[in-house]
Amino acid sequence: MSLANLDAGRMALHSRRKRVNAVALALSLGAMAFGVFWLLWILWETVRLGMGGLALSVFTEMTPPPQDEVGGLANAIYGSLMMVALATAIGTPVGMMAGIYLAEYGQRSWLGRVTQFINDILLSAPSIVIGLFIYSVVVAPLRSFSGWAGVLALALIVIPVVIRTTENMLSLVPNALRESAYALGTPKWKVILSVTLRSARSGVVTGVLLALARVSGETAPLLFTALSNQFWSSDLSQPMASLPVTIFKFAMSPYENWQKLAWAGVFLITMGVLALNIFARVFFRKQQ
Repeated sequence: MSLANLDAGRMALHSRRKRVNAVALALSLGAMAFGVFWLLWILWETVRLGMGGLALSVFTEMTPPPQDEVGGLANAIYGSLMMVALATAIGTPVGMMAGIYLAEYGQRSWLGRVTQFINDILLSAPSIVIGLFIYSVVVAPLRSFSGWAGVLALALIVIPVVIRTTENMLSLVPNALRESAYALGTPKWKVILSVTLRSARSGVVTGVLLALARVSGETAPLLFTALSNQFWSSDLSQPMASLPVTIFKFAMSPYENWQKLAWAGVFLITMGVLALNIFARVFFRKQQ
């Protein structure tokens, strides 16, 4: 083959690769624009309709009966904050300890492999399945919906997210840091607390914040567990109102005042989850 033919073949290959690259780039940009378009539309409708329903009474009044112009979401906001906070407080230590075991102790053990498999199933399981499970093991035997059942359902959603994030962040810590601490005679438990966890602190916090953002908007598990309550209630052994369930009920109703409150609740929960995700991304960027 002559040198001219070889150069022509290389130029043809280069041109073909450029065309393929241009097509792939155009498809990628189109997919990104498609997703961003719907996201911005959702945010715009949420702000436009949600801001119209915001008022001081939303934060100070209980959920109103139909056709009553005076009312708010105070009991639903309080119930959501309490159940989400307790679920995070229960699920975070369990998830962190399991993630530490998988990253530091169970990498080559059968128990570690089984735990990872179960955690993958929990991560991909629909939240309504978790709600139905808590209904069958807690609500049905006790014959009562309760806030505690809602807390347990949300905690089961928090745990696998924290496990996966903790395991991944600890796995990114260089082994040289561990070996340096071992060389100084440091016991393994102190290496984990003082070296690996400290190095992965931002990533672990990111996982907790992402889990918190996820459970803040869950509706299906709470329909089977905490149900709802039209009145103010701080007793977790009784049915308790929550913002996602209240939004679901009010948005499906034919009453205009309920629909306005539903959009106000959508605005509050969307802005809260958006703020948590932005906060988590900032922490993740620092970790990187």
